[in-house]
Amino acid sequence: MAGIRDREFGLVLTDLVVFVSAQATVGPCNVPKPRAWSPVEQSKWTSWHGLGSMPSAEAMRLFVKILEEEDPGWYSRIPEFINPQPVVDIEMHKPKEEPDIVPLTNGTGTSSIPKTISENGSSVETQDKVVILEGLSTVSAHEEWTALSVSGQRPKPRYEHGATVLQDKMYIFGGNHNGRYLSDLQVLDLKSLTWSKIDAKLQAGTSDSAKTAQVSPCAGHSLISCGNKFFSVAGHTKDPSGSITVKEFDPHTCTWSIVKTYGKPPVSRGGQSVTLVGTTLVVFGGEDAKRCLLNDLHILDLETMTWDDVDAIGTPPAPRSDHVAACHADRYLLIFGGGSHATCFNDLHVLDLQTMEWSRPKQQGPIPSPRAGHAGATVGENWYIVGGGNNKSGVSETLVLNMSTLAWSVVSTVEGRVPLASEGMTLLYSNYSGEDYLISFGGYNGRYSNEVYALKLSVKLDLQSSTKDQPTSDSTSRVLEPEVEISQDGKIREIAMDNADSKNRNDEANEQLLAALKAEKDELEATLNREGLQTVQLKEEITEAEARNAELTKELQAVRGQLAAEQSRCFKLEVDVAELRQKLQSLDALEREVELLRRQKAASEQEQAALDAKQKKQAGSGGVWGWLVGTPPDDDDSESS
Repeated sequence: MAGIRDREFGLVLTDLVVFVSAQATVGPCNVPKPRAWSPVEQSKWTSWHGLGSMPSAEAMRLFVKILEEEDPGWYSRIPEFINPQPVVDIEMHKPKEEPDIVPLTNGTGTSSIPKTISENGSSVETQDKVVILEGLSTVSAHEEWTALSVSGQRPKPRYEHGATVLQDKMYIFGGNHNGRYLSDLQVLDLKSLTWSKIDAKLQAGTSDSAKTAQVSPCAGHSLISCGNKFFSVAGHTKDPSGSITVKEFDPHTCTWSIVKTYGKPPVSRGGQSVTLVGTTLVVFGGEDAKRCLLNDLHILDLETMTWDDVDAIGTPPAPRSDHVAACHADRYLLIFGGGSHATCFNDLHVLDLQTMEWSRPKQQGPIPSPRAGHAGATVGENWYIVGGGNNKSGVSETLVLNMSTLAWSVVSTVEGRVPLASEGMTLLYSNYSGEDYLISFGGYNGRYSNEVYALKLSVKLDLQSSTKDQPTSDSTSRVLEPEVEISQDGKIREIAMDNADSKNRNDEANEQLLAALKAEKDELEATLNREGLQTVQLKEEITEAEARNAELTKELQAVRGQLAAEQSRCFKLEVDVAELRQKLQSLDALEREVELLRRQKAASEQEQAALDAKQKKQAGSGGVWGWLVGTPPDDDDSESS
């Protein structure tokens, strides 16, 4: 099966892709193990059998993810005659007869939850009633998820999209559909429940140059509303950049613009959490383009558009993506759940944004099961969490965490294969006609969804924290303290939470609280004295270090002067050496000339000696007699003749 070429996609599929595809379409491996004489077939069987009982939905998602990584353009090469099966909308019908009512405790009281839910036109037993109603204001039942009847052209089913609410409108941007990243911007009017598409463009350059371009498709990003605009932060793209991209959308001009940021931006990523805290965006975790999980912390100041790389103390959460985050009292950042490549988490971490210290507080109530890809929304001091998955199935519970007491409770539970029990969905809060609503959209549970659900909250909650107006009891002032003892330096952290029961304190409790505060005051004063002594010692050490530094500076300057003199001397010596080399070269030439003159002189002396000898010989053989009888010829002359 390895190396098989898929006729539809034109891809050479590896064993992993083939067996994941088989797991998604056929199911777990039930084929008998091949004999040992066929090692190739035995290896293939082992690869398929190693997937175990992985659900088909998880296998299909892994199959599409591998295809997207190997060839991002695989979807565009599907032949036109291949019509993918459309996403079937879940038809919800209200039963004619009143369903049975069962009590459901959610931590604040008991609500009546019906037991029937309709999925694909069939009735299914559940604790929730999902009905289709016209208009958001007609959702009369509390603590029940309702499938809204919307008009207009619905967006394409998707998950890992971004969503936000701005001025009674829910905006949906991007996402993932069948392994393809999307770039469309859809808006749902919460008053009329009508979908419409915005033809948004990306503004390039300054406002004077009216150049526009298409927005890059992305998924795993975050949409954050701020004022009358909203931001799109990070996300996975086909051609990832080196750092996080921040885009701003203006609903009045229907244009996107790339925000110019300063400082050191974080590495590009998707599946992170982005939380609005005052005028800052707090970014945590995610997964980068190389599939490396992250647990770093960055803060973007929206006033100066400057990134700040935060180095918090304490033990941070493990690297993860697809988690949720929330802010309480504009001071505490809560991180819950998420997943790695091998497991899902259900841990809760708290970051004090004033001291920048991580902690893991004690939780109350039923601890949620591990999950990733879930969605969350805050309403006052309550944090609602919906959906997610645990690598086996979707999570059907709707949970709420009281961020003051850190107590978990279950709001509702759905059964069946509905979008509320899926991954990659979004959950938003909206106040409409004086009522609080939770609105969910999209998700993936084996198929992509474009359904809109709403849940009407039973209690009207004030969105502003009452920390500044109400005193805080000693019992709740330490709810979020780390599970460690106070260190020796006497550092005591106060984490104040709202407490409505403080008005009922009696005098005895006040006296006990006063005594405890006095004890803490004495301990703080003692700690302050110790810190003062340490400060004095440190100042003395700093003074000594500065004096020593001054002496070393003087010595360094003296050494530098000596070094400069030595360098000057060395330079002069180098000049002298160069001159001597030139003189030596000229001396060699003179020696050669002298040698040549010596040879010429020796040759001249030899010639002169020969000439003198000849003349002497001629002079010795003459006289009158010689002149008379003649001179006998020389031997040389006779030989020459």
